[in-house]
Amino acid sequence: MQVNYKIKTKPYAHQVEALDRSVDKESFGFFMEMGTGKSKVLIDTIAYLGSQAINPLDRVEFALIIAPKGVYRNWINKEIPEHFSDEIAHTVCHWQANHTKTYRDKVRAFFNSRDLGVKIFVMNVEAFSSAKGKKAGEWMAEKFGRFGLIAIDESTTIKNHKAKRTKSLLKIAEKFKYRRLLTGSPVTKSPMDLYSQFQFLDPSILGYDSYYAFQGRFAVLQKRTMGAHSFQQILGYKNLEELTDKIAPFTYRVLKKDCLDLPDKTYTVRHVPLTMEQIRMYKELQEFAITLLEHDKLVSTPQMITQMLRLQQVLSGHVKTDEGELLQLPTQRLSALMDCIEEVSGKIIIWSRFRYDIVNIRNELANVYGSDSVVSYYGDTSDQDRQIAIDRFQGGNARFFVANPATAGYGLTLTEANTVIYYANDFNLETRIQSEDRCHRIGQKNPVTYIDLIADGTIDEKIVKALRDKIDIGARVLGEEAREWLKLTPKSQAV
Repeated sequence: MQVNYKIKTKPYAHQVEALDRSVDKESFGFFMEMGTGKSKVLIDTIAYLGSQAINPLDRVEFALIIAPKGVYRNWINKEIPEHFSDEIAHTVCHWQANHTKTYRDKVRAFFNSRDLGVKIFVMNVEAFSSAKGKKAGEWMAEKFGRFGLIAIDESTTIKNHKAKRTKSLLKIAEKFKYRRLLTGSPVTKSPMDLYSQFQFLDPSILGYDSYYAFQGRFAVLQKRTMGAHSFQQILGYKNLEELTDKIAPFTYRVLKKDCLDLPDKTYTVRHVPLTMEQIRMYKELQEFAITLLEHDKLVSTPQMITQMLRLQQVLSGHVKTDEGELLQLPTQRLSALMDCIEEVSGKIIIWSRFRYDIVNIRNELANVYGSDSVVSYYGDTSDQDRQIAIDRFQGGNARFFVANPATAGYGLTLTEANTVIYYANDFNLETRIQSEDRCHRIGQKNPVTYIDLIADGTIDEKIVKALRDKIDIGARVLGEEAREWLKLTPKSQAV
């Protein structure tokens, strides 16, 4: 492929290959591992189709980019300004749920402008669960779809075929000439994740009109009964070579190890002793969970995850009662974290799944190292403050980035860090992989060390081992395996 304009940032060989294989196709998926630069490939796709298409009817005049809430502003503030060619006219606007007069005037001017070039509108995927977001998407599809491109960043956000936003986006995508998917891995739990994503691209690729027909072809099913309800349980998968052959012409897959010469990853653990109060509370909750398993043979995965979550909270020094009361427990975990920090240099990312931990860690770091040394990023952080946090960490003086991996673990570039500490892990394998790669990606020049805090003889051990072995805890840990996890006896004691 040849272009008649100056590409703003020089592509890697694998990015050129991805563009060459996809640019003449209306539907395509970039299944490129986190950190390999799939955002740039999409931006170069839009630029090329907006200026170089041989047939004027093939040109892109409008692009709708959809990304998770914690990521979509990154497209506006970083990805598009950094990679979109200055030689190609383009304007950018983004979705805002709360429509102020100033915002409405800005959006109206954006859509009414007759300037030549490409209009790029960025929305968060969560907006399509609302009537307002769905209506906006449908309007854009009707008005611009014929000469438009729609793309979903982190496309596993539409893997649930029953979800409202999935249904909305499938309907909207039908109107667009070009459709693109971006994700590090389109399969997070099972091959069934592929159905909705490829329905978005083009239903003819898979060739099934319904999810259940698709499931019947590629899943091994067994009818199960739970009380008055019956359902089909997936026991395994079949015909996967056939499935691979169907999607291969419409996808490009690349791993970091195959295309980038990145510094090494190093994994280690820090053992954290438990206080007597933690041991007592852990054993009480442990006994309750074991009793639940033994007396209710049909205990659900969410119920089991909830019990393990409460045990994990205890290990961090807090637990919520059934009434919603937060109990604080003496803990040495924060002290262990501070000891880790004293032993390393450079910038550090600290991940915890609990808001309670994030606030405590942020406050402790601010007390010891100064308020300017730390930024935080979690569910309660506003969109504006999220970008400020990224800027202060990547380009400013902030040494510590304390965050929830489910919120900040996707789409962000945090390559200033060379140490990552997991204070309390998320159970989701995809979240762990994504959060690891916030700093281990294009732009990282130093080896990265990953440190997991572990209380010996507790579920900490099992969680970390499972995640490092690439096992999705929510999908796998049931029955006898769950009993094994729960029956671990805490070995650490306060000294």
